[in-house]
Amino acid sequence: MRKLLFCCAVATFLTLTNTLALAATKTVTLDVPGMTCQLCPITVKKALQKVDGVSKVNVNFETKEAVVTFDDAKTEVDALTKATADAGYPSNAKEGSTK
Repeated sequence: MRKLLFCCAVATFLTLTNTLALAATKTVTLDVPGMTCQLCPITVKKALQKVDGVSKVNVNFETKEAVVTFDDAKTEVDALTKATADAGYPSNAKEGSTK
């Protein structure tokens, strides 16, 4: 019985380790051209922070960009652009900005 429990524990550990190894933190820069006032970045930031897997958001009104750090096992760039669009600020990923 102990041997069976040990094998199950090892199998669970290996599964979790492999799952965690596949996840990666990525950063993408989104162009958000529809921001027209100083309050717009607050709305964009809140919308992005609600996306599961997002760990950091920095929105800059002057450059009309949002830099988002996220867990690619939990979300993807399309979900981020959908979140900004749903908040009234369509966006797109800058070419080559995903790291």
